Order: sequence, then C-alpha cells, then structure tokens
Amino acid sequence: MAKSYVPLTVVLCVSILPLAAMAVGTPFYIEGSVYCDTCRFGFETIATRYISGAKVRIVCKDRVTLKLEVVGKAVTGPKGKYRVRVTGDRQDQQCLAELVHSPIPGCRVADPGRSTATVILTRSNGAASTRHFANAMGFLKDRPLRGCAALRKLYLADGDVRAI
Repeated sequence: MAKSYVPLTVVLCVSILPLAAMAVGTPFYIEGSVYCDTCRFGFETIATRYISGAKVRIVCKDRVTLKLEVVGKAVTGPKGKYRVRVTGDRQDQQCLAELVHSPIPGCRVADPGRSTATVILTRSNGAASTRHFANAMGFLKDRPLRGCAALRKLYLADGDVRAI
C-alpha cells in the first residue's frame, strides 16, 4: 500500500522543483514614472511634465527590526520612466519606491502625497509575474503655470467652481 504513494510523491517533488528554483533566482523588476506637477494639483493632468534624469530608489523595512535597506536605484529615462532590478524575495518586508532627486530647477520639492509608492517584492502572495508596477510619483512646481485655474475647472466634478 505504501509503495503506491512513492510515484505520486516523486511526481509532486519533481513538478514543484522548477517553480522553487525560479522563485529563488529570478529578480523582480519594478517599473514606474516620475513627473513634475506643473499646476500643483496633487495628481497627473494634461499639463503634467514627465521628468527625465530623476533619481528613484527602492527601500525595504524589516517589520521586526525596523532596519531600512536600499535594494535598488534608478534614473528615469525618456518620458520619466524607470525600471529597477531587485534581487531576492523580501517576504513580509514593507517596500517603497521613493523619490530622491529632480534635475529640473523650480520643480524639486517632492509632493508629500505622491513622493512614495508601495511595491510588493514577494512571490508568497500568488502573483507569478516578476514585473511589478509602482504608482507614479511627483515633484511640485514652485509656481503653478498660467492657465492652471482654467484647467482645474475641467477636472472639477459637475462644474463645482466653489472648490477653486
């Protein structure tokens, strides 16, 4: 009777082995974008300018020791896009993409509400992809562009001009 379970056990072990090997050695790729909020709205608009040459890093914090570790860095390319390669499964660590620097004079203050983006760096959550996306992050323009008040009206729900 026990002999009948041996082939089944062997098949299960052999089929799980490639998945385990892939999970250990395959890096994650975090992708996102960085922009200059030219109207200081706190979100992307048609007036948003994407920043080439901005610096971003990926930081993970251990939930037990609270120790921070920088696990990746990148510089944005054309259209403000970045891609960071991160090796190793971060299990239950809290990981964030963070803004580091903007090369644009007059747009170097990170928007407090859009200066970080949570990223998941584990395979223990059922996600099979190695490609993960971070929310867009932004810097605030020192002074809003002309025409931003008119643009705000386009984004207001039901034309509620009292919010201006």
